[in-house]
Amino acid sequence: MRLFCLLALLAACAAALTPTASAASPDATAAKGCSVGDSRSYGTSYVLKISVSGTSCRSGKSLIRAFHECRPGKSGRCPRVKRYGCSESRFDRISTQYSSRVTCRRGDRVVKHTYQQFT
Repeated sequence: MRLFCLLALLAACAAALTPTASAASPDATAAKGCSVGDSRSYGTSYVLKISVSGTSCRSGKSLIRAFHECRPGKSGRCPRVKRYGCSESRFDRISTQYSSRVTCRRGDRVVKHTYQQFT
């Protein structure tokens, strides 16, 4: 009887850990991380992290490049780019650099990235 209960418990645990077909297919609005690639190719010192929701990584990277083109100077901000509204939160400021988290939204499309800017 104990062996039966142990086998039943193991089977239940294995079933809980096995992904189902619905869990394996991503939801259209689920956020996904994107490969940064060349972190210096976006128009800032370094892009550290990218995630998108409701759009492709390719479109997200294009938006990030446009965002950094839009910023006037190293300390500038860009509230709107490609019909996305963007908000920015800067942190880890020192005299020579700062880091920033940016969220750009357009309807259900969201592009987030974190970057580091040397001043």
